[in-house]
Amino acid sequence: MNSVESKRNWRKIVVYVILILWALISLFPVYWMLTFSLKTNAEIFGENVVGLPREWVWENYKRALNTGNMPRYFLNSLVVAVTTIIITLTAAVMATYAMTRLRWKGRKRMNGFFMLGLTIPIHASIVPLYTTLAKLKLLDTLWALIIPYSAFSLAMGILVCTGFMGDIPYDLDEAAFLDGCGVWGTFFRVIAPLMTPAVATVGIYTFLQCWNELMFANVFVNSDKWRTLPVGVQSLSGQYTTDWGPIGAALSLATIPTLIVYIFLSKRIQDSFIAGAVKG
Repeated sequence: MNSVESKRNWRKIVVYVILILWALISLFPVYWMLTFSLKTNAEIFGENVVGLPREWVWENYKRALNTGNMPRYFLNSLVVAVTTIIITLTAAVMATYAMTRLRWKGRKRMNGFFMLGLTIPIHASIVPLYTTLAKLKLLDTLWALIIPYSAFSLAMGILVCTGFMGDIPYDLDEAAFLDGCGVWGTFFRVIAPLMTPAVATVGIYTFLQCWNELMFANVFVNSDKWRTLPVGVQSLSGQYTTDWGPIGAALSLATIPTLIVYIFLSKRIQDSFIAGAVKG
């Protein structure tokens, strides 16, 4: 019995050691980026590549914020992300309600049409999108990013919401109709409040996708006034060709929001996917 317990303990130790090593490997890029942002070129390129900064150069953050116009880029990214989330959530939840709770001809085909969006690589549509946005005179505006981001997030949003809405008993709809609620009343008073986990999941997914996207933001927006964070950070490499500290500071500022979202809402994402996977 003791040998069996000792084997189990050794297995636990091995598993914990592997997990700790994996965590360190996963966290190392974040650690390197933060220390990279506080170093001089001499430390970055040879004297102290991995260790903590010998001289903490906080001036790098000041230069990134002032010279690099990072506050403006941050605000643009925030506006794009928040607007995209609102549009995606509204469209996804309403479309899912129409295709799963209401009976009408062609609803399954419509759902299949939306699911086709999952098969289209987002960057394969750059040319037709650019042409369409140019004709609509939306290029070099934030709407040139909001509309495509919302469209490409919609398919995943409907997919997630379908799993959650399928778990809601249809008896609630019938009870709401008996109490005098119409289609809209049932949706807003019964279905929408129960969709909070799905809304959180889709919102987080959409935020991460919008915040980190570079290709559309680089092609559809040209003026410095409407640049988002990824493009703004990329543009710093031309201004600081010999001084990489401010670039590291800008990267850190752009990454901090995603880290905050992950740290505080990762449990919510996991619970949401588990809840959506369980039927009954």
